[in-house]
Amino acid sequence: MEIQDKENAPTNVVGKPLDRVDGPAKVTGAARYSAEISVPGTVHGVLKTSTIAKGRIASIDTSKASQEPGILGIFTHQNLPKPAKTPKQIEKWRAAQSYLPMQDDQIQYAGQPVALVVAETLEAATQAAALIKVTYQADAPIDSYLDPKAELFDPQKIQQGKADGHVVRGNPQQAYDGAAIKHEATYVHAINHHNPMEPAATLAVWEGADKLTVYESSQNVTMHQGNLAELLGMPREQVRVVTKYIGGGFGCKGSFWPHTILTVLAARAVNRPVKLALTRQQMFTGVGHREDQEQTLRMGATAEGKLVSLVHTKKATTSPWDNYTESNGKVIDMLYACPNYSTVYELARANVMTSVWMRAPGEAPGSFALESSMDDLANQLGIDPIEIRLRNYAEHDHSNGKPWSSKSLKQCYKRGAELFGWDKRNPQPGQNRRGRMLVGHGMATATYPVHSSQGTARVRLFADGHAVVEAGATDLGTGTYTVMTQVSADALGLPPDKIRFELGDTRLPTAPGSGGSVAAGTVASSIMAAAQDVWEKVVKMAVADKKSPLYKARPADVKVELGRMFLVKNPQKGETLVAALGRSGQPDIEGSGTGKYGAGYETQKFSPIEANENSDDKEKKASGHSMHSFGAHFCEVEVDPDLGTIRVTRWVGVHGAGTILNRKTASSQMSGGAIYGIGSALMEETFRDPNYARYTNSDLASYHVPVNADIPDIQIEFVPEKDPYINLLGVKGIGELGMVGVAAAVANAVFNATGRRMRSLPMTPDKMLEALRLPA
Repeated sequence: MEIQDKENAPTNVVGKPLDRVDGPAKVTGAARYSAEISVPGTVHGVLKTSTIAKGRIASIDTSKASQEPGILGIFTHQNLPKPAKTPKQIEKWRAAQSYLPMQDDQIQYAGQPVALVVAETLEAATQAAALIKVTYQADAPIDSYLDPKAELFDPQKIQQGKADGHVVRGNPQQAYDGAAIKHEATYVHAINHHNPMEPAATLAVWEGADKLTVYESSQNVTMHQGNLAELLGMPREQVRVVTKYIGGGFGCKGSFWPHTILTVLAARAVNRPVKLALTRQQMFTGVGHREDQEQTLRMGATAEGKLVSLVHTKKATTSPWDNYTESNGKVIDMLYACPNYSTVYELARANVMTSVWMRAPGEAPGSFALESSMDDLANQLGIDPIEIRLRNYAEHDHSNGKPWSSKSLKQCYKRGAELFGWDKRNPQPGQNRRGRMLVGHGMATATYPVHSSQGTARVRLFADGHAVVEAGATDLGTGTYTVMTQVSADALGLPPDKIRFELGDTRLPTAPGSGGSVAAGTVASSIMAAAQDVWEKVVKMAVADKKSPLYKARPADVKVELGRMFLVKNPQKGETLVAALGRSGQPDIEGSGTGKYGAGYETQKFSPIEANENSDDKEKKASGHSMHSFGAHFCEVEVDPDLGTIRVTRWVGVHGAGTILNRKTASSQMSGGAIYGIGSALMEETFRDPNYARYTNSDLASYHVPVNADIPDIQIEFVPEKDPYINLLGVKGIGELGMVGVAAAVANAVFNATGRRMRSLPMTPDKMLEALRLPA
C-alpha cells in the first residue's frame, strides 16, 4: 500500500508537514497539563525532603506546622497509610526504582521524601512544610563509584534483569593482542538530569474507597495504572490514569516515582482530591537521572583500519537497591563489522536514587566512546573519518548475525557530506582559523534500535464523514496527536479536520508509552489494523448493497486505499467508505485492531478479508531481521584558544528512519535531539558533593542547558527508506536517534580544531584550556 507521495488521492497527508493539531490549544492556554487540572474540592500537597543522604530520622516535630491555617494533614512514616504492597513485594515491578520512602525512619539518599503536607492552599502547605523540624542521625554516605568507600560489583543482570551484563563474541582479547593497530581510551560522562519544562505532577481523586482517578504527568499511562493497582491491591479497572498533555519528559516521566503513590495515599487519608507538583529542585532528586559513568574502549584493527577486536568495560553508580545501568555496549557491538567483541559492566552502590533511562539511554554515551575512538583510528592511519567507517561498514548485524530489515547509512554519509561541504574540510588538526578562533569539522554515526512493542486502537467512522480514533498513547509534545491524525485521515479517506484523535487515558485501548521510540510505529500500526477492521465491515455492506458499484463482488477481490473501496481488476469501479456507510442507514461503524512490529506493509495483504492471514509467518520473517534506524551528524565548531569556550556554528543531520509520518514534526524531533546532545557535550553536568552526596546545582540557574544563543541553524534531511518488515507503515521511530553520536561529532570537531582529544563530558572551558596547555 502506497502511503506517501500518491498523486490524486482523496487525502494523502501522511508524510506531509501538517501543522500541529494541538497547537491552537497550547498557544491559547486551552491545553491543560497535569498540574493545571483541578476538580471540585482540590487541595494541595507539598513534600518535605531529607537534608542528609544516609542515616535515620531521630525525630520529627510537626507542632508548629500543624498550627498553620488550612492544614488538613501532615504525613510522615509514622502515620502515612501503608500501601497494600511495596515495590519489592511486586513480582513484576514496572519502574526504575524499587524503593518507596516514608515506610520507615531510614534515609537512603538526599532529597528523599520524609513528610507530605496537605493543605487548602499551596501557600499554606509550603509554609507548613518549611516549619517541620526533622532531626537526623547521619552516617557517612557514599556519593559515587569514585568514592574510596565504594565497592564495585559485577551484576549478572542489568536493566532490572532484562539484559546480560556480560557479552562475549569471538575471542576479543586474543584478537586485540595480535592486532596491528591498537587504540585504548577512557571516556567519562557526567551526571545529567532531564529537566523538562513541565515538572512532574500528580492529582489524585478518590471516588469512595475503591475507585481512583489520577491525572499524572506520565509518558506511559498504562504502566502507571498497573503499578498503582498493584501497590493499592485494587483491580486495574478501578484505577484510571489520565495524561492529555506533557511538557517534555526525555525518560524521567517514563517510570513510576514515589511522589505519585504518596499523593494517592494522602488523598485517601484526607478524603479530598490532592494535587502535588515537584519543585524544580525536587526534580533533581525525585525522578531519576543519567548516571555518572566511565567507559574504557580498546580497539584493535588491521594495518588497513579494519576492526578485529572491540573490548569494552564500564563503571557506573547505582542506588542501594537497584542494578539499573545504561547498556552502552549494545551500540558498540552492532554498529560496525567486527568479529570479536566483549563488554563487562561494574557498578557501585551509593546513596543516590536509582538512575533511569534518559534520551537514547546506552546508545548516547556508548556512541561517544565508539565514535570518538573511530576518529582516533582514522587519524592514526591518516584516512578520512567517513572512510574509516565505510571500511568497517556492517552489511549485517554482527551482534546477532541477522540481516538488516533496512539500512540507508551509506546514503546518509553521502548526502550529509554534500550538504555540509565535507570535501572542503582540512584534515590537519589545528590548521583552520576564522580570525583568532580555531575552527574544526567533525562527524559521527547515529543509530537506534527499533524496540518491539504492540498496542491497540479503536476507530469509529461516522456516516456524516467524520471519525473518532482512540488509543491510550501519550504525546510528549513531539507530535503524536498530529501524526496519528494524519495516519487516520489516510486510512479512512477523510480530511484531517474530520478526524478527532484521542489519547492519554487508560479508558482507551491499551497502547505503549512514549519512550524508546516505540509509540509512532506501534500506534500508527494499531490505527491501520483498526481501520482494516472497519474496511472489512463496510466492504461486506457494499457487496450486499444493490446500489453499490461493488454489489455481488467477492470481498477478497476488493481493495481499500485511502478510504476508497474498488475492484482490484477494475479500479474505476468503487466508492468511498463514507458513501457506503451513509446508504446503510447506520450512523456509524466501529473497528478495533492490534498493531505491532513484525508485520511489514509489503508483506501485508490489504484486501480486507485477507489482511490478517499468515500473521505468524510474517512475524517469523520479521524476527529474522535486525531493525535499526541510522543517520550521520556533521558539525562545525569554533574554539576560543584564550578562553577555552567551544561554540557549535554549523550542524547537518541526515537520517534514514523508515516512513516519516510528518516532515515538520520529524525535523523538529531531530533538531531537538541534536540540541539535547550538544547540551550534554558542552554544558550539562550535575555536581554531587562528595562529602554529603547532595546535589549542589539543582536548579536551572546553575545546571546549564542550551539556549537559542548556543545553537546554530540546524539542517535536517531524511533519506527515503522503505522497510518491508517492521510494521504496517514501515515506521521506525525517531525520538532517540537524533541524540546518538552528537557528543562524539562535537568532540571530533574539537579535535580537528585543536588537535586535542576531549574524553570527559561536558567539554567545559576549564577542560579545554587544560588540554590546550598540554603538548599535542
